[in-house]
Amino acid sequence: MTRASDWWRETTVYQIYPRSFMDSTGDGVGDLEGIIARLDHLADLGVETLWFSPFYASPQRDVGYDISDYRSVAPEYGDMEACRRLFGAVHDRGMRVVLDMVLNHTSDQHPWFLASRSSRDDPKRDWYVWRDGRKPGGGAPPNNWHAMIGGSGWHYDAGTDQWYWAQFLPFQPDLNYRNPAVRAEMLDTLRYWMDLGADGFRLDIVNALFEDEGFRDNPFAWKLLPGDDDPSMMFQQATRTLNHPDTLAFMRALREVVDGHGDGGRFLVGEVNAPIEMARAHCGEAADGLHLVFLFKSLKARLTAGGIRRLIEEYEALFPEPYLPTWVFSNHDRVRRISRLGKDDLAQAKLNAAWQLTARGVPFLYYGEEIGMRQQRLPVKDSRDGFVHWLGKPQWVVELVRRITGESINRDECRTPMQWDPSPNAGFCPPGVTPWLPTPPDPRGRTVAEQRQDPESLLNCYRRFLAARRAHAALRRGTIELLPEDVTGRSVTGWRRCAGGRSVLVLINASDRMRTIANPADGGRFLVGTRTARGPVDGPTIVLDAWECVVIEEGV
Repeated sequence: MTRASDWWRETTVYQIYPRSFMDSTGDGVGDLEGIIARLDHLADLGVETLWFSPFYASPQRDVGYDISDYRSVAPEYGDMEACRRLFGAVHDRGMRVVLDMVLNHTSDQHPWFLASRSSRDDPKRDWYVWRDGRKPGGGAPPNNWHAMIGGSGWHYDAGTDQWYWAQFLPFQPDLNYRNPAVRAEMLDTLRYWMDLGADGFRLDIVNALFEDEGFRDNPFAWKLLPGDDDPSMMFQQATRTLNHPDTLAFMRALREVVDGHGDGGRFLVGEVNAPIEMARAHCGEAADGLHLVFLFKSLKARLTAGGIRRLIEEYEALFPEPYLPTWVFSNHDRVRRISRLGKDDLAQAKLNAAWQLTARGVPFLYYGEEIGMRQQRLPVKDSRDGFVHWLGKPQWVVELVRRITGESINRDECRTPMQWDPSPNAGFCPPGVTPWLPTPPDPRGRTVAEQRQDPESLLNCYRRFLAARRAHAALRRGTIELLPEDVTGRSVTGWRRCAGGRSVLVLINASDRMRTIANPADGGRFLVGTRTARGPVDGPTIVLDAWECVVIEEGV
């Protein structure tokens, strides 16, 4: 039986991008009161935990991931009183609150950094990573370290004739975690938000906290571009700047703080761009580090029987009990999953949802995924994304990268406003108001209001599977056993989930043709599927329509 404090092992997480969720003031920017106004949609959907991208005080050059005050709310989103109301409203509906916490860096407008760069003798100087260059007068950076986004992560400050380190964008200087005062302050920041009601934290690029103490060069690598699970790039391994042993050790300190706060029962999930074995290392050799880490191979996973099977096998091999994999298909930085699926995207999106919500692990949904919101093509000239502006790339470069990699370097394209109804501005803000990012010219068919009325909609498919997950322990916390391919065939895959002596069978036809297979169920009845109507499932064979998933409760 799962302990009450381990609720996170069975939860389903929904990511909200506050700026794009709901505008309550008519200024075209989403805010906390807007989120409160739409909480009933999330409760009705059936998600249990809400992850909020940053709404802290910020210059918004990286849309909140450049924090200037960790303990206040950016005025465009509201204030601390609105934050308390939001936390209370979420908890009143039986849901949990997870905050996005950027431990690695601050804004260059944070008072700490302004003091730090004011003088080499300032008490805050050692709160950030400063270093002499290899030549006087800013002639060469201290070493060869690249930032995660490419290019040197060192930035020269003429006022003090030293370089500061920034793992991401130049206006996001890294904190110095070798300074005990920094570690204490950031741990206290977690305690501050837990006191206010936070139930957990998503930790931004948490594998970058510590760098090599001797500032040695990163070694050479035969690799130009990074991957979803390998940060090596531009012919350089990031062994001195990412996944440092001291970072892994600090994960245990973070775990101790959240486990020991109040009655416990809080959790940490880390953004760790690393080979999957290294990502698991952040969870601790004794599962005493981060509770969860994001696994990003699913972002580009092929929606085929073989692709699904291979990824589950890999996750299960590397994240056996007591570890748990995570299932992530979209987020605020990456191309929306449905825009990778091609034709029949809504049918395939239903199948993808069925996979995500029935495999062993913790699912993370991105706002709008439940209605099939697509990636929008947005011109660079209108972008608000600090990453695109820093790159300074013309539109043709963005399109070339998209064609070669399938990715967009304009992250605004996956951050457009939530589509609530088919009215102007998709119900996100009043007609006549210009939203901070444009809504589609015609969102019809992919809005909450329309799909709520259609039993066969993607939204109602999510609702059915989330309800089944809540109702059946086998889907929430059960073991998983993949069915042999000689049972299912090459176009169908399936697995059995078991808990408390009960089992359910999941069968997925990941093809555009009808398939018939021998029934592997031990008796049973139809529990839930991507289609509402289903014939008997207790015969010798089961017929699966194109892109159909069927879940069978066995033994009844």
